[in-house]
Amino acid sequence: MSLHPSLKTKGAVGERRNVLKRYERIDQLKKENRYKDGDRAWGLPKTKPGE
Repeated sequence: MSLHPSLKTKGAVGERRNVLKRYERIDQLKKENRYKDGDRAWGLPKTKPGE
């Protein structure tokens, strides 16, 4: 049985993700000086993934 063409990945591993993990968001906010050590890790502002 073959796989339907819409289900094939075609190298999706290299694609850019549009959702960051919490620690990635904190790192991004630290780079932008919008997060200090000791701030809450919940309720973080939205961030866009870096290049």
